[in-house]
Amino acid sequence: MIPAASKRTLTLLAFMLVLQASSPRLFACAACFGQSDSNLAKGMNIGIMSLLLVIVTVLGGVASFFLYLARRSAAMETGSADLEPQISEPVTEV
Repeated sequence: MIPAASKRTLTLLAFMLVLQASSPRLFACAACFGQSDSNLAKGMNIGIMSLLLVIVTVLGGVASFFLYLARRSAAMETGSADLEPQISEPVTEV
């Protein structure tokens, strides 16, 4: 058996869901409905482009890091002297 408080809460949530689902704003925005010259559509397009720019920048950084690691690994295998750490001997004065 469901307590009365939970029953009221569920009824209220169901009513709010039905109220929101019947709203005409839910059916389509200006971009989806066909007004591609509205401010909403322009703002959405700018948002999409900015998110794509962020994603491409992050993926480019990750890809360049792995390319750096691959080149460094290949150089270490061939015995390139410029990538090995330079260890200097301590100077002892007599």
